[in-house]
Amino acid sequence: MSAAGELRCFGGDDPLYRAYHDDEWGRPVRDDRGLFERFSLEAFQSGLAWITILRKREGFRAAFADFDPEVVAQYGEQDVARLMADTGIVRNRLKIAATIANAAALVGLHDAGRTLSELVWSHAPPPRPAPQGWGEVPALTAESTGLAKALKREGFRFVGPTTAYASMQACGLVNDHLAGCVARAATEAAQRVG
Repeated sequence: MSAAGELRCFGGDDPLYRAYHDDEWGRPVRDDRGLFERFSLEAFQSGLAWITILRKREGFRAAFADFDPEVVAQYGEQDVARLMADTGIVRNRLKIAATIANAAALVGLHDAGRTLSELVWSHAPPPRPAPQGWGEVPALTAESTGLAKALKREGFRFVGPTTAYASMQACGLVNDHLAGCVARAATEAAQRVG
């Protein structure tokens, strides 16, 4: 519950977090660059609080060429060293290497005439009732497990079923805003259109 008495799933006390919750989380993302960014950030978030990633988001965008996969796929050891010294991002060598590998995998999809959007959205589950509380929100699903396997077959890394499900939440494949949340109806409407 936020100070104004409105129910929010999270983020009510922090303006940046609240804006992400109200205007972005659960809204459909269908462009490959946007999906690459969200999946990358979810991988970096693994083991950390999401607000940490959100506060460093502009740093990530600067460090990873605004998540242009064509550019990031070309990163080499000098770029990895530069990123490991960049205090504007989470400096984790495995996650940095995974982001570069994922950019190359995305370029590979494009070279094969395919898109990340088609791959990701082919795993969208059917709508389900609004969760009444966080205990009803899964950490992973059959669809996220299938998506993780499909991504790994294409060469993506750091995309296990839990990270895949968090990405599905962030990119609007599911609507896990709680029943009564101020953002649930707008998210439902965006998902119907998107």
